[in-house]
Amino acid sequence: MLALKFACIALIVMLFPGCEAKQLVPPYPQSRLVKSVSYYWETHKRQAAGSDNWPLTWSDDGSQYTSWGDGGGFGGSNVRGRVSLGVARIDGDKDDYAGVNIWGGVGAEQPDNISGKSYGVLAVGRQLYMWVSPGSNNQAFIESRLYVSQDSGRTWRILDWAFSREDGIVNPAFAQYGQGYAGARDDYIYIYASQIMDDSRLEVQIPGSIMLMRVLRTRITDRSQYQFFAGLDEKKQPKWSGDIRQAQPVFEDENGVGWNLSVSYNPGLQRYFLMTEHTASMQGNIGIFEAAEPWGEWSTAYYGKFAEGAGIQQSTFYYNFSNKWLSEDGLDFVMVFTGVGENDSWNTVTGRFALWSQELP
Repeated sequence: MLALKFACIALIVMLFPGCEAKQLVPPYPQSRLVKSVSYYWETHKRQAAGSDNWPLTWSDDGSQYTSWGDGGGFGGSNVRGRVSLGVARIDGDKDDYAGVNIWGGVGAEQPDNISGKSYGVLAVGRQLYMWVSPGSNNQAFIESRLYVSQDSGRTWRILDWAFSREDGIVNPAFAQYGQGYAGARDDYIYIYASQIMDDSRLEVQIPGSIMLMRVLRTRITDRSQYQFFAGLDEKKQPKWSGDIRQAQPVFEDENGVGWNLSVSYNPGLQRYFLMTEHTASMQGNIGIFEAAEPWGEWSTAYYGKFAEGAGIQQSTFYYNFSNKWLSEDGLDFVMVFTGVGENDSWNTVTGRFALWSQELP
């Protein structure tokens, strides 16, 4: 039995580089689709120094929209143009893009007038939605309130309800599909949020679990229409409840999950990709997981350190895939990431998935 145990550890280290130090065991088995995840660090671009977070969505107008916290946005700094929460537009392709401050920041089209932070933005057609918490640190746990913009982020309407600390979740994130939410699996908006385990400070929540909710895209502003994943039935089909107290985790990791996360659908690979931290926050710990449905079953594409050996400071905490910049076959991607220290900025790097069925050229 002891020999078998050490053989299993050796296999884990081989499949999941970056786990050697603590011999972390990923929460889900190795993906039978994705063999490895590679990055081309010569393509790394860093902008908007002093501004972090950067959730990303793709609008019907062809642009991508994002938000940032505690900085001046594109062209700003940690001091110049600093706002608590800003919104920007990303125009162009992966090799030649520009960020434009829309709401807050240096040279913005409209001034910022709200404090807070966001890790979830969504474009449905040309209408934008954004989950906003009151601020950083333990303020993030107070509530998550939905904001709506009908003019591409220039003005925002604040809804009169929110998910609160008592609901047990933090920083909801929208599942991303194609342009303007094209290519969605059905008429629902899918939303993920980490379960609160320790609300004293922003840190990896240990043990980690993620909840899933959905709402019809035509009723997203109506709290009474939200349904919560309540487990699987005997046919492995999801059960849904209107009572958040009946919610069951859709994802779990004993090593923890981040206080933020991202989920996007890759149509070329026909998989949902979920990314979040584990073990400790702001130290470059990343898990990349894939599943055929929003509720799983999950498999592990990568579990370890982000950008290890790339000369990038190990201080990242948040990661997104850009759905606009995916290749048609889903293999080539652009990762948007942020962190603290030198990674307190907007960062992009191109990368590629290698599949078990083929080798990288």
